[in-house]
Amino acid sequence: MNEDILTKTESRTNTANLHTTKISENQQTLKEPVTLHGVGLHTGETVTMTMRPANPGYGIRFQRVDLPDKPVVKADVDYVVDTSRGTTIEHNGARVSTLEHTMAALVGMGIDNLLIELDGPEVPILDGSARQFIEAIESSGIQEQEAKRIVYSIDSNIHYYDPVKNVDMLAVPSTDYAITTLIDFNSPVLGTQHASMKHLAEFREEIGPCRTFCFLHELEYLLDNNLIKGGDLSNAIVVVDKVVSQEELNRLAKVFNKQKIEVKQEGILNNIQLRFTNEPARHKLLDVIGDLALVGHSIKAHIIASRPGHASNVEFAKKIKQYIKKNKHLSDIPHYDPSQQAIYDIAHIVKALPHKFPFLFVDKIIELSDNHVVGIKNVTFNEHFFQGHFPGNPVMPGVLQIEALAQTGGILALNNIRDPENYDTYFLKIDKVRFKQLVRPGDTLILKLELLNPIRRGICEMRGTAYVGNKLATEAELVAQIVRKDKK
Repeated sequence: MNEDILTKTESRTNTANLHTTKISENQQTLKEPVTLHGVGLHTGETVTMTMRPANPGYGIRFQRVDLPDKPVVKADVDYVVDTSRGTTIEHNGARVSTLEHTMAALVGMGIDNLLIELDGPEVPILDGSARQFIEAIESSGIQEQEAKRIVYSIDSNIHYYDPVKNVDMLAVPSTDYAITTLIDFNSPVLGTQHASMKHLAEFREEIGPCRTFCFLHELEYLLDNNLIKGGDLSNAIVVVDKVVSQEELNRLAKVFNKQKIEVKQEGILNNIQLRFTNEPARHKLLDVIGDLALVGHSIKAHIIASRPGHASNVEFAKKIKQYIKKNKHLSDIPHYDPSQQAIYDIAHIVKALPHKFPFLFVDKIIELSDNHVVGIKNVTFNEHFFQGHFPGNPVMPGVLQIEALAQTGGILALNNIRDPENYDTYFLKIDKVRFKQLVRPGDTLILKLELLNPIRRGICEMRGTAYVGNKLATEAELVAQIVRKDKK
């Protein structure tokens, strides 16, 4: 049997085994870099893609190593610029197309943090599914990180409807991440198809291998307009939805450099067999996973998608992101559990920051993402500054509380840099400072910094809040500059 074919029996067996797999509660990255080579479906350009491990909280980012200054773009729905023939993001001069299959593979395999280097504008299409990305991840191995994965539960229904395309998408509360898709192209060949994924553990075998598809009339248009320069009959399912003449088959054989093309399976142009009877619906489910990954957060919800496409997926992702921002926004008071394992302990902080005793005011980092950080400062009577600052009535100086916030913010700023050891951060501005409560020996200061805007040209704008328990002690807006050490 061709290894590309998954029988229903094999599929059910693999799924049963996968259901016993425990999804990690911690963030994950790769153990080592892994490289793939292929062509872009639309550009036809040969592309080398290298996936590299990244720090906790880094998220998924793409880097165009073929461009000057090697710009990086975060995999985020806010940066989507095109959904016409796949999903394309662009930021900082970096444009990356057809990333949905890669993103789906990362979600399905539980990868949270990764830098993906590309020497071209488009992710390679490979076989048109996520399978080879999955295999690359497995060849590297998955590294669990010392940071909890933050998962947002959708507590109320989120609905999106496009009356023009008749697309209906709904997210309902669920204890897992589940997806159900329905496709209906008014085609006698495909008919109406459904696909479902009840748990991410099913992704690897049931969804990941499912290839992209198009109809013959779409293929002819794309060929006539030179829009799929990297297209091949091995990386897509072509659905024959009309009577095809031998002359047309001969023309397609010449275009795809095949000796002969024929319809060997009912309604399928090329000489492949479907991996599942509803492979097109399963691939649409794969696309939904990949596009919704651009929300930037893991979620618990049941997604029900009727006639989805990239444009509707992206609009729905924006609604989900807005919901999370409104209901689970980062300005919530951070919770500190002393038994919680630190993301960065003092040994790592000493390496990351230039500050040393007696001027290091961060003991550990307990939360870290690409746009926020939470640090801890344990205040004791042994602090050096209490020798001269109100020794009979010890109170932590407000200026040092700001310094503690700034140092914690430095961890956030440098976490967005690939080689943070080569950079320092410097104050440019402090604004809207308010001291709400005295901080005394024995207090645990919880330091939270959130990005107010994306970091641009090394300028980092943050809102800082410091808490003792659930009471706000200090707040301020801080602006810092990230400067390379050899350019001071």
